[in-house]
Amino acid sequence: MATIQNNSDAALIVRNLSVFFGDRAAVKNVSLDVKARAVTAIIGPSGCGKSTFLRALNRMHELNPEARMEGEIKLFGDDIYSRNVEPVVVRRRVGMVFQKSNPFPTMSIFENVTVGLRLNGVRDKKMLAERTEQSLQMSALWDEVKDRLHAPAISLSGGQQQRLCIARALAVQPEVLLMDEPASALDPLATSKIEELILQLKKEYTIVIVTHNMQQAARVSDYTAFFYIGELVEFDTTKKIFTSPSKKQTEDYVTGRFG
Repeated sequence: MATIQNNSDAALIVRNLSVFFGDRAAVKNVSLDVKARAVTAIIGPSGCGKSTFLRALNRMHELNPEARMEGEIKLFGDDIYSRNVEPVVVRRRVGMVFQKSNPFPTMSIFENVTVGLRLNGVRDKKMLAERTEQSLQMSALWDEVKDRLHAPAISLSGGQQQRLCIARALAVQPEVLLMDEPASALDPLATSKIEELILQLKKEYTIVIVTHNMQQAARVSDYTAFFYIGELVEFDTTKKIFTSPSKKQTEDYVTGRFG
């Protein structure tokens, strides 16, 4: 297994991570380093633990009362599972975008972007306006919505709604952005926009993306981790995983022989 050797380059250091739901182990003894300001793709067949692993990176799996974890995850040196660390603080530092776009339907575009800021106590109207424009610019949506910020979020197309959810995640200025199949429900044009956006965002953010789409992983990621039945089979640069993987199981998966 390859990990980033220079830990100063790592945004997230995962060691011996196992995640259980009741007696079932969904993730089994996984260790890897997620490089800062790069895109790491998590690939593997359905049910292999990809999304569970992703959710463990910001403690989102804890929303399931049966979930428990073993191991260690450090975010820029901070133990995110330390007893004195609140999950809400972790989720502020590690944002998440889900498979299905989930804007708040009763809120406007502007309200959707600023909801996290307002929950964190930001009331300054100038700051809210500036952060809204900045986040929508970064999510490549500003030019499309700047004249209708107070329109309902659900008036946007599916692809626009997903970029709005990315803007909402960026508004609280996280250090890491997790994306769980962010383009799986979108048409090819909207998918292309999301992929372009990911390549832009990695200049400032660390991104971890779960995807079933091998071509997408090859296009947007710098590193790829292949999971199978909860275990990390192989982790390396994306180029190596897709051109000369070390494990036959990896080769069989990326070439479409199974999965």
